[in-house]
Amino acid sequence: MSKLIDKEVEKSFKIINDGGIILYPTETIWGIGCDATKTLSIEKLFNIKKRSMEKPMLSLVSNVEMAEMYTEKQNDKIISIINNFNRPTTVIFSNAKNISPLLISKNNEVGFRITKNIFCKKLINLLGKPIVSTSANISNKPFPQSFADIDDQILSQVDYVVNLPVKNRNMKPSSIVKIKKNGEILKIR
Repeated sequence: MSKLIDKEVEKSFKIINDGGIILYPTETIWGIGCDATKTLSIEKLFNIKKRSMEKPMLSLVSNVEMAEMYTEKQNDKIISIINNFNRPTTVIFSNAKNISPLLISKNNEVGFRITKNIFCKKLINLLGKPIVSTSANISNKPFPQSFADIDDQILSQVDYVVNLPVKNRNMKPSSIVKIKKNGEILKIR
């Protein structure tokens, strides 16, 4: 399995590094994504999803230190909270920087989820940057519960579909939270 993952990481890296869009499994639902620093690629993602550019998308990072390269340094209490989430959780960070402006909210915030998915983690580490992770559905349509549920419009517009087996599981999007400096967690979704 490790060789298969490495092969798919290499293929995906080439596509993303050249500005392309991939369809890939995450620890939650099937996602579509690209390099989080390439605005033209992100515009293409918005068009594929038919999503308003007023609604920024989240990105995956491999660890808190990578998130801090695109936001502000977090205090030890917040880092500990993030590292101890037991289910996939997207955290809204303040003072976004070094990332496509299309991923930054009007409040200068950006959403990052530290991925635990081996494929995603290896791809992000090879790229050295976050990858956008948005659900593989047309905006305002249901999230796909399996690969078979992914709309043909999505499949026909991505540059590469990652070919990895996915275990059957209850697939749903991550929680979204904001963490105050004192450690208070505000649930957004």
